[in-house]
Amino acid sequence: MADFEYVNRGDATEEMKGPKPPLDFSYHFSRVTKNRKESSVKQFYKYFQIPGIANLAGGLPNASFFPYDTLEAQIAQPERFKPTPNDPNRLDELSLSQKLSNISINNRRDTSAAAHLTVPHASAVADPMQKIDLTTALQYGTAQGYPPLFSFLRQFTRENLQPNVPYLNGPEIILTNGSTDGLGKALEALSNIWIEERDWIREREGILCEEFAYMNAIQAARPRGLQIVPVKIDLEGMMPFGPGGLEDVLSNWDEKTGKRPHLMYTVTIGQNPTSGTLSIQRRKDIYTLCSKYDVMIIEDDPYWYLQFPSAIGKEAEARGLPSPPAPPVHSFEKSSGYPFLDSLVPSYLNFDPDGRVIRLDTFSKTVAPGCRLGWITAQPAIIERILRITESSTQQPSGFVQAMIAELLMGPQPAAAEFKKKSKHEQMRFSGWQTDGWVRWLAGLRGSYEHRMNNMCTNLEEGRFLLKQGTPIKSTESDWAVISKTKMYSFDWPRAGMFVWVHMHFENHPLFGKVKGDKLAMALWIFLTKVPYLVLAAPGAMFSPTPEIEAEKGWQYYRLCFAAVSEEEVDKSSKRFAEGVKAFWLIKDKDELDDGSSPEALEMQEGMVDLGLNWAC
Repeated sequence: MADFEYVNRGDATEEMKGPKPPLDFSYHFSRVTKNRKESSVKQFYKYFQIPGIANLAGGLPNASFFPYDTLEAQIAQPERFKPTPNDPNRLDELSLSQKLSNISINNRRDTSAAAHLTVPHASAVADPMQKIDLTTALQYGTAQGYPPLFSFLRQFTRENLQPNVPYLNGPEIILTNGSTDGLGKALEALSNIWIEERDWIREREGILCEEFAYMNAIQAARPRGLQIVPVKIDLEGMMPFGPGGLEDVLSNWDEKTGKRPHLMYTVTIGQNPTSGTLSIQRRKDIYTLCSKYDVMIIEDDPYWYLQFPSAIGKEAEARGLPSPPAPPVHSFEKSSGYPFLDSLVPSYLNFDPDGRVIRLDTFSKTVAPGCRLGWITAQPAIIERILRITESSTQQPSGFVQAMIAELLMGPQPAAAEFKKKSKHEQMRFSGWQTDGWVRWLAGLRGSYEHRMNNMCTNLEEGRFLLKQGTPIKSTESDWAVISKTKMYSFDWPRAGMFVWVHMHFENHPLFGKVKGDKLAMALWIFLTKVPYLVLAAPGAMFSPTPEIEAEKGWQYYRLCFAAVSEEEVDKSSKRFAEGVKAFWLIKDKDELDDGSSPEALEMQEGMVDLGLNWAC
């Protein structure tokens, strides 16, 4: 008789301790993505770095013929703007915030003065991960991004932004031409094109999104034949449970309409247009459902740094409500090293043991939209496929932009001969923001936008209701005034982002019933653009991902942005908005309305939709 016994594989294999590798999602890759091979030309690039090698293989133009000798700019100090407290309920936080606003990271420099940044034609630095000059930045390069900037962002992402990604060895990154480019490549990697006249309906793939969404993302998905599947939202954002929630949508999917969606596009912080911000528990609930139904999450997070901890308390104070309880403190095994970053609601990446999250970051809100620069963070296998897509499409982002951003973050890289000619004072003028300066800059931006948000919301609070004084009916009540109160609009103070999402209560307008709701909405929009109000709001219909949502409720909303204009104009225009709504509510004759049917109004609407698709992303 044999001296052994059979056991199952699970009992015989010692369970792996610690983080596990991310799951293999290659079955979700599109047919084209699966067939992509590494660029044969790009394989040569690693040999270009061999000291003394004579490069006769690459088709590179000679850098001495580049017509730029330097790139130079006057730039801000990272302490230019004042931060706000991470926890406004703590007195020590308020004190610390005030101290931070007055302290320079480098005590030797005047934080109110601009610094001078120079990218030289050639740098004497040997390390390609530190070398920033026009000779390398303006040359052909690797698709993952300019090496010094790629190196900085990879370290910043893995050690400061996302130090607690739970799968083995953590995520990788690749630079993009902004988040729209990143989304396009994620869709290219993870979805097949479906054409109604050619393909079976059972082959049609779908993408989940919030019931009000950033429409550039929807417009990127729709031409690929993806079915757009909206999910109900509330103050936080996407709802996991309840009618129209994520579980309801996925568990009751009718495959006669196509495949159950395997993709989700979501903006979880300062959602555009609603400004919803998902709590940690909500993220865990949604992630659990995505894992159960095998949904890949594309997390677009341009507003992550713009979280406003004062909003909850100030909203309660303005409405005479008791202060809400403080949200539970989240903590992870590893700190980012910065209290500001630790205080922010974390990314889905921190709850992603499967490796199903593809996160989009951008410099559009932290430096400038015209940079067209960002990066994708995801598990290595997904980044590798996106790298293959990038090699044969956009390649790396603009060398001019990457060099300027790298110089801003990392410091001066002049040629040794040029550097020695400078005085000691000049040599010390700019040392690069480094990680400390970059985080301080982000905290200052949050503080400035938070002040604007509070200013706009304070003004909007005062105009939510139309108050009218009536005449008492009984003589015994002659000493009393009768006040009627009509709600014209409602809104939540944004917990993050750049927008206030205003719900107009047209059902309370005196002409509702005589004029259709969507016509009233258009009439108000046109009314607000005229003297003396001169306010341009974004109609909610622009953010409706399906015609059904647009017809049902899209017309009931306007999006107001407190970011784009000066702080003084935020104050004035938000007051004019409230005054304009009040004046509109006093209109009782429908002949006084411009409902958008005139040729001039139709032209305005068409231009508004075209422009609106590209707003604020």
